[in-house]
Amino acid sequence: MKRRTLCLFAFAALAAGPARAENGERQGAEAAYRPTIADPRHAPGAGARICNDEAHHNFHRLDGRFAAFAAVLRADGYRLSRLDAALRPAALRRCDVLVIANALPSDGPWEDYPRPTPPAFTAEEVGTVRRWVAGGGRLLLIADHRPLAGAAASLAEAFGFHFTDGYALALPADAPPGAIVPRMPDLFTADAGALRRHPITDGRLGGPPVTQVATFIGQAFRADPGAQPLLVLPEGFVSLDPARPWAFDAATPRQAVRGWLQGATRKVGRGRVAVFGEAAMFTAQVAANGQKMGLDAPGAEQNVRFLRNVIAWLAAAG
Repeated sequence: MKRRTLCLFAFAALAAGPARAENGERQGAEAAYRPTIADPRHAPGAGARICNDEAHHNFHRLDGRFAAFAAVLRADGYRLSRLDAALRPAALRRCDVLVIANALPSDGPWEDYPRPTPPAFTAEEVGTVRRWVAGGGRLLLIADHRPLAGAAASLAEAFGFHFTDGYALALPADAPPGAIVPRMPDLFTADAGALRRHPITDGRLGGPPVTQVATFIGQAFRADPGAQPLLVLPEGFVSLDPARPWAFDAATPRQAVRGWLQGATRKVGRGRVAVFGEAAMFTAQVAANGQKMGLDAPGAEQNVRFLRNVIAWLAAAG
């Protein structure tokens, strides 16, 4: 394949997941990452109980790609635990905030999944989580590009979010015809209107406002009326839908996704939901080419504050 029609190595090395789990990892957790939190919200262990779902072949776990996520929240005083059981009422009762990051239907190779991607959750689990949130539970749902978006689509639909099981990225206006030359990272800024005003961003939760958030290629999604946008894709973004994961060329189907979302929130009954279409933004990883991704990557200097505010908004009363 000609270089002018595909810049796959840089794309795959920096994106949020490999085409197949056993394919020599394209990136891994940065073991040396340590957050510096000068103004923790809670005394150690005094914050809300955060349960991280690890019962659905999750690509992001607390002892792996989500180690930095866990470190930030523990430094802010939250109590973290793994949820290794099916999503049933008894399991959710011990959680104040449920985190579901990149669930999958199996541990099999991604390119072997059928289309559409099978759901990671049973219909019973979807209904249970929906009722739990409506009754006062708090959910952080993160689902990246294909096949991760498709695996979580049924759960997202229960809250009025419509996932696209593709790859959202910006195609520069000056790129050669047919070329796929991703820009890394994607920067959502308040000045450009891509990072929207919200309690999570405007300083109401304490600390300075968040004016820029970096993401590292995820999916684009839409939301029913009533959702509050956080990360809005600007002009130039498309969603690619290859026949196989990461197999891009000039003929890959695509659609413009300007105005679609990569982050949003919604209040549901007495509960709250925050949804994101990209996971690396809440991690600290190093790509195969040595480039940093996530919380300590260039351009992501405010991602830690953003993550802390997302959790504070979810855990807040009311």
